[in-house]
Amino acid sequence: MISHVYVGVENFERALVFYSAVMDTLDMQIKFAEPTKSWAGWTAPGQPRPLFVVGRPFNGQHAAPGNGQMVALLAHSRAAVDAAYAVALEQGGSSEGEPGLRPHYHPNFYGAYFRDLDGNKLCICCHD
Repeated sequence: MISHVYVGVENFERALVFYSAVMDTLDMQIKFAEPTKSWAGWTAPGQPRPLFVVGRPFNGQHAAPGNGQMVALLAHSRAAVDAAYAVALEQGGSSEGEPGLRPHYHPNFYGAYFRDLDGNKLCICCHD
């Protein structure tokens, strides 16, 4: 259903460090990183899509998070949710909700929420 998600960032080099650390905890692999184009993308190992891409906006304008927009990344375990959340905060992200069960979504929904260095909101979740 989803081909890719593109998250706009102001400082690509800083975002690459941040997201590389978060994606490593989720066992995602970098598919490409092109500093001259200011963009990079990750996928699940052995999967061509969906892609999670970060980069400078193509129109050359400033990147700005949207109100009500959020990207949720799937983790293979609750421990991976915990690890990704911790790494995001260590890398300078800000908390939007500590890891834990969210039974109002469904009984096994375990998630954590944070904002990246540009204010984009992300969720890391496990449904097991």
